[in-house]
Amino acid sequence: MGGMHSFVYNAQPSRVVFGPGTAARVADEVRRLDRSRVLLLGGEHVRPQAELVEKALGGLQVARFDGAVMHTPVAVTEKVLGLVSEHDIDAVVAVGGGSTTGLSKAIAVRTGVDQVILPTTYAGSEVTPVLGETADGVKTTHSSPAILPETVIYDVEFTLSMPIPMALTSAINAMAHAVEALYAEHANPIIDTLALEAIRAIARGVPVLGADAADREGRSDLLLAAWLAGTCLSAGGMGLHHKLCHVLGGSFDLPHAATHTVVLPHVMAFNAPSVPAVMSRIADALGTPTAPAGVFDLVAAAGGPTTLAELGMSEGDLDEAAHLATERQYPNPREVTRVGVRRLLGDAYAGIRPE
Repeated sequence: MGGMHSFVYNAQPSRVVFGPGTAARVADEVRRLDRSRVLLLGGEHVRPQAELVEKALGGLQVARFDGAVMHTPVAVTEKVLGLVSEHDIDAVVAVGGGSTTGLSKAIAVRTGVDQVILPTTYAGSEVTPVLGETADGVKTTHSSPAILPETVIYDVEFTLSMPIPMALTSAINAMAHAVEALYAEHANPIIDTLALEAIRAIARGVPVLGADAADREGRSDLLLAAWLAGTCLSAGGMGLHHKLCHVLGGSFDLPHAATHTVVLPHVMAFNAPSVPAVMSRIADALGTPTAPAGVFDLVAAAGGPTTLAELGMSEGDLDEAAHLATERQYPNPREVTRVGVRRLLGDAYAGIRPE
């Protein structure tokens, strides 16, 4: 791309430890932060990984909570704050996906404790200073340096047991971060490079998910993409796609990653006329003729969700969703109108392949 460059780039100050077996280093990472009273956050679906971390932490762990909930309800956070104060916690170690990471961030921003995150999905939020919390059915997002975790341990072994449907939707959730970063208000050459590499890694990793559930190289590609795409999200900002997914998740209780998976091709098709050069670069990274259809076909071929209907959305709620998503203006390459968003949601509801 030619022309004069002009941008601002803020690197987020966090430490990343990546590779198979790295979870064994969790106690060293806590001590490196000069912390000694750990609250471990886990959950039913990550019990084996949490048990390994509990063992590795040994005497550093003084409390544990396994009840993280999707969309980070404030009521749950308030319950855990009681544990933090009761046990004089100075660090949180979180094992899991976006729900556990969200709870860890919500605790940290209120108390100032340090965070060590061990992701088991490709949510990417572990490297962002962004927190989305839900209260009274409304999801509110805020950003602050105090929200950003200090250390992230990416252990590929922790993602091998992720069921294929979840691995797929989680990977496309990561792709959404990379896609939006390429046309974000604060786009810059560093983030562009990371975003395109994330998209390439996801295009490599998703097709092998079904071939072998424990394909280490494929899972390593997807985990690397999750880190890169999360880094894009933290620096590049968010547009229509993330706004829509927050509305559908926070107000209609749709599952987070699956919603990203269904909506992304349709938002890309909506924005494509305004950012043709970006869509061309994404298509090249995917190895497909067009970007929106390329993402749709990647998901469909892997057996992932392609309609809002199958996620439990009611057609009667589409008007209200379009209204909620367009109440306020926010950065997006194409003007966001209620009519345009309603049409987009209608296509996503029906699962129409973008042309």
